[in-house]
Amino acid sequence: MKEVIIKYKDSKTLELLKSLAEYLDFSVSLTIKNKLPKKEYDYINGVPVIRGDSSIDVRKLKAIFTGKNPDPKKLRTEGWERQK
Repeated sequence: MKEVIIKYKDSKTLELLKSLAEYLDFSVSLTIKNKLPKKEYDYINGVPVIRGDSSIDVRKLKAIFTGKNPDPKKLRTEGWERQK
């Protein structure tokens, strides 16, 4: 689906776009960019994503995982299981 960003000043414009969306088969989605500080978050399709900390040394993790041979498929399935 293609996306278009429309900037407007009057709140009546948004109401007009919502009513047109019903007839012309498009959707109106709002982002929350203005509520969160820009420097702490990146946005992917309007969703705030916290940036990773580049000061972390990932080489220290090598000692934890060496010899364990983690299986990515098993990690994905077990990582998303709900705890009962």
